[in-house]
Amino acid sequence: MFIGFSRYPGVTRLSNGKLKKAGEIFEGFNKPKTDTKTSAKKVVLAKEGDKVKVVRYGNKNYSDFRKHKDPKRRERFQKRHKAIKLKNGTPAYKSKLQAAYWSTSKSGGTW
Repeated sequence: MFIGFSRYPGVTRLSNGKLKKAGEIFEGFNKPKTDTKTSAKKVVLAKEGDKVKVVRYGNKNYSDFRKHKDPKRRERFQKRHKAIKLKNGTPAYKSKLQAAYWSTSKSGGTW
């Protein structure tokens, strides 16, 4: 059962308060969860302003900082991902609609 959520196209609010988009259920906007459908490690229903997008990031087959605890590897990862630019020239890690944001932020959970 759903209540509806017309402000954001494709997003419906379920009766239990959770959000549904593209057949996937989320606790809320900008709350990462473990991805069970693809080889991505995490998935999040990202919201920035009036834009909403499902963002998948990380890879289940690769180790992350929580496992390897190597600060040099973490530093190289952060540097590599913070160098990614959008078409308009702004860094991708500054937009919640980009995987680079979630993979380099503490809230993303893979750093």
